[in-house]
Amino acid sequence: MNPDTLNMSIRKFLKSVGVQSQREIEGAIEKALADGRLKGAETLPARVTLTVEGLALAVTIDGRITLE
Repeated sequence: MNPDTLNMSIRKFLKSVGVQSQREIEGAIEKALADGRLKGAETLPARVTLTVEGLALAVTIDGRITLE
């Protein structure tokens, strides 16, 4: 195993996850605001589950997304 290759590969994956997740969340919030399901001052619970096939890894990360 090459630690530098591993590190770069993990960073690239996480960057991709971060960018795509932000786009998806922003789009869903914009749609919910337009549909009237959100008013714009909510704090929304959020959860991400990370799994890596081939490893015994399943981690859930909880957080909150505040609109105002």
